[in-house]
Amino acid sequence: MASWLPGADESGFGADNLPYGIFSRPGDAPRVGVRIGDFVLDLAAALGDPEFFASSLIPFMARGSTAWRATRAKVGGMLTAGAPQATVRPHLLPLDSVTLWAPFEVADYIDFSCSLEHATNLGQILRPDSAGLPANWRHLPVAHHGRSGTVVASGTEVTRPYGQLRAPGETYPRFGPSTSLDLGAALGFVVGAPTPLGRPVPVSEFAEHVFGVVLVNDWRAHDVQAWESGPLGPFLATSFATSISPWVVPLDALGAARFAGRQQAPLPMPHLRRVADWGLDIALEVRLNGEVVSRPPYAAVYWTPDQMLAHLTSNGAALRSGDLYASGTVSGARPDQRGSLLELSWGGAEPVGLTDGSTRSFLADGDTVTLSGWARGMAGGAISLGEVVGTVRAVA
Repeated sequence: MASWLPGADESGFGADNLPYGIFSRPGDAPRVGVRIGDFVLDLAAALGDPEFFASSLIPFMARGSTAWRATRAKVGGMLTAGAPQATVRPHLLPLDSVTLWAPFEVADYIDFSCSLEHATNLGQILRPDSAGLPANWRHLPVAHHGRSGTVVASGTEVTRPYGQLRAPGETYPRFGPSTSLDLGAALGFVVGAPTPLGRPVPVSEFAEHVFGVVLVNDWRAHDVQAWESGPLGPFLATSFATSISPWVVPLDALGAARFAGRQQAPLPMPHLRRVADWGLDIALEVRLNGEVVSRPPYAAVYWTPDQMLAHLTSNGAALRSGDLYASGTVSGARPDQRGSLLELSWGGAEPVGLTDGSTRSFLADGDTVTLSGWARGMAGGAISLGEVVGTVRAVA
């Protein structure tokens, strides 16, 4: 149904979206709200449930999928045609009158590599003499742990990281700031309902544990990663910052974006075989200093989020409310669908030209990266995942 709030449905934040976030007004403590158009519905005031007075979504997310769906239905009923507007209007706050905060404290952060094109491109750029994809890549969604304490809210500046570097031809490494700082356009999945240690989550229970999605900028320093990755993989090269968008879009808002997912060969092992359609047709967009440089299609990813969740718990690892796992950088088949500057510039061999006459192989100090995302809504329009913004700050 359409929202009675003028312009809300056309904004991408209509009644078929209703993403959750944390906001505050001057002098007030942060609390839970739902975005509708260019307003925030104050859930603490509108509904009165104690978890909505919290400065994090975790108390609400921990209640589980029954509570999520009941609340979504209740909020939707308040904001669609025929609802008693007079009782709701006092709790609608203009978006430009509030401050947005990180939507939840990240309990654990896992970064996957789910894009076949991205993984293939990296192999061709960084390891041109290798066999390409690692032997395990098509059998399981490979991943590494990140640092939950460095997952930051949209708008947070990202300081250029230091690390050990060794340029081609050098015998010994040196310590200094990265000169190959990059963005990574990704989608993140937010765990709401926890599990006990020792209980794997089957692919069939994905929607009972994952609350919603956020946009993720998976920042990384390729020159640091090149030296430190053997034999255990990236560490400091990716743990300095990961940016997420302020609005968590519920899974239930993405029903019209769902499809079977990309065909997989060989067939995954039984515990990773899909039983429901959790491919997601979400269009991502990357802007560098306001200029569109890429439009990666999330629909092209090889491993779907239900498979990621099943894999990360297959050894009995527990889930906690607030766990975040990301798809890794998303790239499509076309050059203009590559989700990182490393790919867009093909390792620096083909620098990306900007309209101001400058070029980029990697990010420069002062560069601002903006990721946005859109999907088809259940009402036939588009729903927005919002934006995640970060500006590169020079080292002191």
